[in-house]
Amino acid sequence: MSRPTAYTVDVIAGDGIGLEVVPAALSCVDAIAEAQQFRVRWRIREWGSDHYRAHGRMMPVDGLDQLATGDAILLGAVGAEDIPDDVTLWGLLIPIRRGFDQYVNLRPIRILPGVVSPLAGVAEVDVVVVRENVEGEYSDVGGRINRGQPGEAAVQESVFTRRGIRRVAEFAVNHARSRQGKLISATKSNGIIHTMPFWDEVVAEVVSAAPDITLEKVLIDALAARMVLKPRSVDVIVASNLFGDILSDLAAAIAGSIGVAPSANLNPPGRHPSMFEPVHGSAPDIAGRGVANPVGQMWAAAMMLDHLGEHAGAGALIAAVEAAMASGVLTRDLGGHATTDEFTAAVLRHCR
Repeated sequence: MSRPTAYTVDVIAGDGIGLEVVPAALSCVDAIAEAQQFRVRWRIREWGSDHYRAHGRMMPVDGLDQLATGDAILLGAVGAEDIPDDVTLWGLLIPIRRGFDQYVNLRPIRILPGVVSPLAGVAEVDVVVVRENVEGEYSDVGGRINRGQPGEAAVQESVFTRRGIRRVAEFAVNHARSRQGKLISATKSNGIIHTMPFWDEVVAEVVSAAPDITLEKVLIDALAARMVLKPRSVDVIVASNLFGDILSDLAAAIAGSIGVAPSANLNPPGRHPSMFEPVHGSAPDIAGRGVANPVGQMWAAAMMLDHLGEHAGAGALIAAVEAAMASGVLTRDLGGHATTDEFTAAVLRHCR
């Protein structure tokens, strides 16, 4: 079957620097699409904190229905200083992840050209975190009582299901198989008495059916230390929602900057569109100054192209980003002097 030559992608630039790095990524994808002879039709969704201020919602009531007709979603950043984080995330990002059952959050991390790790002597980092993305510690089960009183209390329940653990473990096994065949499962079963032993058991069951995969079960605190002390000993990690979130940010920092890290929120069966975004947030401290690093957004866009089947285009976009960085064009967070526009122009030269 021939691949489609046109794709419909919904674009949610969102807040802060998302409004700057998303247009940069779109221009690069358009250049790659022209060179590779496919087309992307962008549907711009002006959703986010401005939409909330105007309408009391981060996205329209039928937002998911609108997104459901597209092939993928490209997201910039979500978050504003004057709106609580639980309002912004639970009003946009999390409903999309859960409404479209994007149960895998795939986060590749490596040191890119021109970037120096803050760890002395570390010249190479190449880690992939496979994070469970729709359940676990980030549940909405719980509540608060006696608000504002001396006896105020809050209860937050973690929810782990056999199906949820199994399917993310199966994805991680397949991903590890495409690399070194080594998988680390992040756990805390010595202290979290119910959910983590359950996680361990189900992951072990999945890996037992894959004799070509070597499994290590590592406590989260020990794994964090190991990533700092011996980052090259880590290849693919499968982790719960909370642990995967923390470990991937740590790995990105070890690789030099969270500003270059991408992520993919995947619905592997393809029943719903998947969503692609940089790991960094809206960065209100630098928003509007034209100095934001668009690498994470561009890399996320490349992951989107790969997911859509445009493997050559994805590779060409990553190669263009790396070529620009290798030539010494770096944004200020990486020790360079390039503005967002200047870095984008350098990438576009290599795209063409």
